[in-house]
Amino acid sequence: MRRILLSVTALVLTIAATGQTLKITTSSGTKEYQASQVTANQPATFTGGTTLTVGNDVFTISDITSMLVTGSSSTDVEANTVNIIYNGSTVTVTMADNVSSYVTAEVSGAHVSITQTNTEAVDDKEITYVLSGTTTDGSLTLDGSYKCTVSLAGLTMTNPSGAAINITNKKRIQLSAKNGTENTLTDGSNGSQKACIYSKGQLQLQGKGTLNVVGNTKHAIKSGDYVTVKNLTLNITKAVGDGISCEEYFLMKSGTVTISGVDDDGIQCDLSGDTSTGETADHDDEDSGNVYLEGGTLNITVTAAAAKGIKADGDMKISDGDITVKTTGGGAWDSDDKKTKASSCLSADGNMTISGGTLNLTSTGAGGKGINGDGTLTATGGTVTIKTSGNAVVASSSGSISTVNSSQQLDRYDSDYKSSPKGIKVDGAITISDNAVISVTTTGAGGEGIESKTSIDITGGQVTVNAVDDAINASYNDDTKSLSNAGDLTISGGYVYAHSTGNDGIDANGNVYIKGGLVYAIGTTSPEVAIDANSEEKKKLYVTGGTIIAIGGLESGASLTQSCFSASSWSKNTWYAMTVGSETIAFKTPSSGGNTLVVSGASQPSLKSGVTVSGGTSIFDGAAYTNATITGGSSVNLSSYSGGNGGGPGGGGPWGPGGWF
Repeated sequence: MRRILLSVTALVLTIAATGQTLKITTSSGTKEYQASQVTANQPATFTGGTTLTVGNDVFTISDITSMLVTGSSSTDVEANTVNIIYNGSTVTVTMADNVSSYVTAEVSGAHVSITQTNTEAVDDKEITYVLSGTTTDGSLTLDGSYKCTVSLAGLTMTNPSGAAINITNKKRIQLSAKNGTENTLTDGSNGSQKACIYSKGQLQLQGKGTLNVVGNTKHAIKSGDYVTVKNLTLNITKAVGDGISCEEYFLMKSGTVTISGVDDDGIQCDLSGDTSTGETADHDDEDSGNVYLEGGTLNITVTAAAAKGIKADGDMKISDGDITVKTTGGGAWDSDDKKTKASSCLSADGNMTISGGTLNLTSTGAGGKGINGDGTLTATGGTVTIKTSGNAVVASSSGSISTVNSSQQLDRYDSDYKSSPKGIKVDGAITISDNAVISVTTTGAGGEGIESKTSIDITGGQVTVNAVDDAINASYNDDTKSLSNAGDLTISGGYVYAHSTGNDGIDANGNVYIKGGLVYAIGTTSPEVAIDANSEEKKKLYVTGGTIIAIGGLESGASLTQSCFSASSWSKNTWYAMTVGSETIAFKTPSSGGNTLVVSGASQPSLKSGVTVSGGTSIFDGAAYTNATITGGSSVNLSSYSGGNGGGPGGGGPWGPGGWF
């Protein structure tokens, strides 16, 4: 037998005090009673605990599906509003007169099931459900065929046996936290629900209040359609699955979202159908699997093996916002794809675009990556800082996972059985231009800074890479390593710093073209070099312009249209000043690197060592300065350089931003 919402005595007092209407719903329909019909002198009465008498009407308790109090005027309940107040094991549902004919509520204890029947706006507005109060055993289930708003106005609710909010209405739902309120929703660990908050349709998370969500069974928040975030402060502190899981697209415009304690991805956006629509105007009827980050503050920490901070089935487009993502999980064996997988802060099956915002991406697990994409990466703005510290992860033929702490060990494994830590790794082309600022640091074995399997083109911005393996690498785009797929690397502008402690500074399986910009490259000792092209496959390094500082020398057989010069020796941890024409750059040498120092510019450079640097503009995370005041130092003799410091097989390529001279 369904439990009745409130005792009859409480209902009588409510009606008598407020002039509201009592609605009793059975399978035969709903009957209404005004305050004049249900008073202290004419009370509703129980008989034998099985029947309820109101006036001349007698109801069998087991037939009653709900007993509701509705407002008789807009001063009691605002028009188009349904108030749902939770109080322990009970709940009060009160609705405005103008929507009562469209809303049916069934109540069992503090569990409310709403059916909304309108198919268009009521008095030109949608219906709003305002939820408040506290319960440790309650929920809201909402069904209907028209959009509506669920407003949280100071709600603490746990449903130990299912979703806290379960919306089966396929239309657009606004889930709003009222300004100044804190709301906490928790689901149970024994149910079969898809999430603590589930919406079958479009879910717009908004409001200037706070929403805390705990997902004990699967996801914290799940939508069968798109999810948008605006203004809201959203804290997801636990999820057995993803923090936020959605389909079609995810869009964050503003607000603050913090996700932690999840056992899978922080945010995952899947394609709903079989074919992507791509991005559409105003996202109308869009099914792309895209992730759009356009503002606000986003903090995500994921700990599971091979978990992603943000995962897009489609493209990822970042234009603004303060985004911090940390992954700590190691690698895993994918038994379906028969290959190793590792964690990444940002991951997209499509293309990535960064035009603004501040990104701080940290991966500490084995094989972890800052950015990982199957398509292209285009960076025209924003500030991106990436740090990875895990070693490479490898798998045995049986799929058993372990780590290796040297690049030599890693070379013994087939590509499907290993995953190297990388700051940025994409299969498509990398393009960096305009005002993009990118800083990458890798410290684990096998850690490459930036890698494209296709090509790298830097025309502007500033790129700073400190890596264990190749700092900047244009590689092959398939496992056959066909020469026709060898990636070229081109730098024609910007500021590029590429420092490797165990391999080449700049490396390409194809050609390397230095046409402009400021390039400071540092490779380790021979056979590795500062700038390496795949001369073994008759590829070349072409220097036709730019300002170049190369510790470790250049690839053998380089084509040097612009003259290059070498110093007889260089000193570690020393400040140098190089002047080309009227421009001077001060740079500090690292504690390790190749034996040869090569410089080049539009005119023959002059070089001084042991200088004192003051003022100016810091670049490359403090490794160099432009427009600085230079004092002291000793002149360094430079001799003509024709190339020929060796270089192993090409393996990758670079990218960068900026513009110098």
